[in-house]
Amino acid sequence: MRGRAGNRVGAIARPLATNPRAAAMPGREQLADADVARPLAAVVRELTALIRRRRYTLLTGPAIGLIAGLSYLAIAPAQYTATATVLIDSSSMRALQTQAQAPGALGFDTTQAPAQIDIIGSDSVALEVIRKLDLVKDPEFAIAGNSDAGAVDSREREALDTFSRRLNVSRARNYVFDVSFTSRDPGTAAKVANATVEAYIHNQVETQDEVRRRAGKWLQERIKELGAQVTYADRAILEFKEKNNIVDLGNAGAAGPGAPRRPIDEQQLADINSQFATARAATSEARARLDRIEQVRKMDIKEAAVADVLRDEVITRLRTKYLDLSARETYLSARYGADHAAAEGIRQQMADLTASIGSELGRIAASYQSDYEIARAREESLEQQLANLVSRGRLTNRDRLGLAELESLAKIYHDVYNTFLQRYMDASQQQTFPITDARVISVAVPPTSKSKPNTALALAIALAIGTIGSFAAAGLRDLTDSVFRTGRQIEQALNVRCLAVVPQLPSLPLARNNSSKAAKPPSLQLIGQAARPKLEATSPTQPGLAFSDGRLRFTADEPLSVFAEAVRAIKLSIGVEGARRPNHVIGFTSTLPAEGKSTIACNVAIQMADAGKRVILLDADLRSPTLATHVEPRPKLGLLQVLAGESRLDDAIGYEPETGLALLPFIPDDRVVHFDEILASVAFRDLIAKLRDRYECVILDLPPLAPVVDVRAALSTIDSIVFVVEWGKTRMSAVEHHLLSDADLGSRLLGIVLNKANLKQLAKFEERGLQHEGYYSNLGYPRSI
Repeated sequence: MRGRAGNRVGAIARPLATNPRAAAMPGREQLADADVARPLAAVVRELTALIRRRRYTLLTGPAIGLIAGLSYLAIAPAQYTATATVLIDSSSMRALQTQAQAPGALGFDTTQAPAQIDIIGSDSVALEVIRKLDLVKDPEFAIAGNSDAGAVDSREREALDTFSRRLNVSRARNYVFDVSFTSRDPGTAAKVANATVEAYIHNQVETQDEVRRRAGKWLQERIKELGAQVTYADRAILEFKEKNNIVDLGNAGAAGPGAPRRPIDEQQLADINSQFATARAATSEARARLDRIEQVRKMDIKEAAVADVLRDEVITRLRTKYLDLSARETYLSARYGADHAAAEGIRQQMADLTASIGSELGRIAASYQSDYEIARAREESLEQQLANLVSRGRLTNRDRLGLAELESLAKIYHDVYNTFLQRYMDASQQQTFPITDARVISVAVPPTSKSKPNTALALAIALAIGTIGSFAAAGLRDLTDSVFRTGRQIEQALNVRCLAVVPQLPSLPLARNNSSKAAKPPSLQLIGQAARPKLEATSPTQPGLAFSDGRLRFTADEPLSVFAEAVRAIKLSIGVEGARRPNHVIGFTSTLPAEGKSTIACNVAIQMADAGKRVILLDADLRSPTLATHVEPRPKLGLLQVLAGESRLDDAIGYEPETGLALLPFIPDDRVVHFDEILASVAFRDLIAKLRDRYECVILDLPPLAPVVDVRAALSTIDSIVFVVEWGKTRMSAVEHHLLSDADLGSRLLGIVLNKANLKQLAKFEERGLQHEGYYSNLGYPRSI
């Protein structure tokens, strides 16, 4: 309701923007801003208010939910759940397996948990349990029938459906699974849970055996095929070698691709290459010796390099002798002279030694020359052989490309063959192991307490659903409550000030009560008399008029009531507006008839008059006049006669003697049809202008807006409009429509009065009600409303 009202703020504010009073209203923009961004405290207050005003709805939902929950617990049969625990661990299997695990073995890991849960709950395991325990004959699982094949299958399917619904498999920990079964009988629950675990283990054993048998048979066939392929590949290698004259060294008789062997051409090439390197080194060494001997032959024999290089015994001995003679010759020549015969003889001997050394060097050089030529010849021979082998190797390598492809293929066949052979041997050994990964670690026992229905859970869910439903119903009622309940709603929805919230008066007419005046303290009587000296002195001689319906003068009878205080707030707003601008003619209207506009208009006028103002109440609701039918004695002259010129104004005006309120009723005439023309006539405008001069305030009881257009016809003569809305009845859309339909009406709108409020109900919508017992009753006046 509040969200829908908030959407109307902008729409209403546009046509009323020309109203200076609306613009001057204090706190209006702050109200809109506060509604857009309400703090958390405001939300809490709204929720509290919702609980306060919808408390019976909110209590009804949980009560209904509790009753439904108790009914369900009373009629629902008790069910019991038994649980067996299974451990799936592959360590026992791995202890008996070789390093290469056999195919079909269940190497369990945590990612296989969902698959194991599906296997335990599979139809194959369920059917094994159903047939083993003969559950088709149990009325809890299947309805008994005839024994023909079709009926048995039908009962078995029915038992399978029941079994699947009541079986629950869950993973407790990494390798531990709980198998639970629910039944009306505790013993049946435990028996079925244990049978399910046994059936699962038996199913695993059979599955592994079947997998190993199928794997062994397939491996046998595959090994035969691979053996033929290996033989064919080896034969192709031998034929290729024979065709291309390829000979391998090493284990030449082995045909397998893994046998160690080396091509003969490659071996020869390696040997010749090694010899060629050695020969080339020897040739280089011989050439170096030859070159060195030639250098030595050119040296002086006295140089020490000759002996150091040659290291020949003959030359060393001759050179030593030559050096001794050279020393002796030097001595003799120095002592006896160079021409001495002894010196001459020694020089001759030295010459002979030099010739001997040169001859020996020539012989050595010839030997070195021969060694060099021999080494060079060997090098050239080996180089030629190496070139021939390289040329022949190029041709052989082309042939070996095909051989390498055949050998690679043969090696693959050998590896696959050996792998499958090993797997076949392992599978043959595994077939003798009747072991599975699953084992029971906890058997199911008959439970002692029921698992379903869970009393606490059922009641909690029922209460929760009831509470949620009650809050939803309360919220829906608020959302669909498209009527006004508080003044704040009016201000937020219409951007118009709420002048007062007026309580509901008794629906039956009240007899006139004059005792209230007698009950007033003397001080209040003196105040009223002092405020009306002029009125009582100038009262006409016509008999006074009295209201036959006490509700029309309730403020006079109960001046300290809540109703009177609300009317006093309206009067105050009129007075405050009058201080700002001329505000003498006040019209009271509403959307629909029977919203209480006439009651409000009469009480406002009475209260003003009782306060000492010159006030006249004009019955302008020409189609349903109030004064003509609710005053005594019945007047014979009224507004219509004055406007028609059939009566003087003073003759048509009556007075309420207690307050001095002037009354101008409207006497219905069946000949009058166009009521709007009366209110829009020049005569009516002149009458209002005359009343402005004579009275301080002219109160017009106007017709409602929805049925007729009379109010719009009289707008030009009115200063302010007080719009009356019935509490909890008048729809927001109707008020919004009529306020939007006429901008002139909006510009004259003083405010809205929320009438006929139920104070007890209003306390549910407001944070605090309008009633304050002590405040309204502590002066000794009765407070009936």
